[in-house]
Amino acid sequence: MRHVLEVEGVGVRFGGVRALDGVDLRLAAGEVCGLIGPNGAGKTTFFDVVSGIRRPDAGRVLLDGTDITRRSPVWRARHGMRRTFQRQQLFGQLTVADNLLVAQEWRRGGADAGRADGLLDACGLTDVSGAWAGTLPVGRARMVELARAAADRPRVLLLDEPASGMTAGERELLASVVRGLAEESGCAVLLVEHNVAFVMELCSRVVVLDLGTVLAEGAPEAVRADRRVREAYLGAQGDHSAAQS
Repeated sequence: MRHVLEVEGVGVRFGGVRALDGVDLRLAAGEVCGLIGPNGAGKTTFFDVVSGIRRPDAGRVLLDGTDITRRSPVWRARHGMRRTFQRQQLFGQLTVADNLLVAQEWRRGGADAGRADGLLDACGLTDVSGAWAGTLPVGRARMVELARAAADRPRVLLLDEPASGMTAGERELLASVVRGLAEESGCAVLLVEHNVAFVMELCSRVVVLDLGTVLAEGAPEAVRADRRVREAYLGAQGDHSAAQS
């Protein structure tokens, strides 16, 4: 199996606190992997390391076999790694369509309007393509963020709580689009999400972080059945998420 993303022995300290301690994770082309865990487990810090926002104190990150640990977020984005954030970060004073086109403008050949139109359709955004992005409700705004992140054909897509604030119907559409990106273009997707039911249904593999270390990983069924995971996280959270799905 060829790994697009490899994270090896990553450690991050905040003073005397170990936010991440020897975390390993590998992601194959076309794979959709979920990263879950209780609050404070280190999930966002891990995303910050992978996307280049934070440099780790130990370990390294590889993209297509190349060590990118010291590369900037911009370099990573231009070499196939894209990310969304917990807090929406749209260009609110641009139209929905222009949010997608601007993601491709750095290329000398200019933006690919056909690619943008296809993503607008797949994400259910065609009817609001001319609307100001800042006027959209939460669920549709998150779909714009996903479409923008996918507009430049990423090799690795990092989604930070993409289903937050979405209705059940919007989550179904989100899952369909993510599966399509993975299956049709071979994009590797890693997502952090508190809705455990959504993660278990969408992802082929789940990694559980707890106190900065990997507590368990594997197929959703195996992770759900793991006693350590249930004690640390899934017991109450899983029931709550299922009720919200």
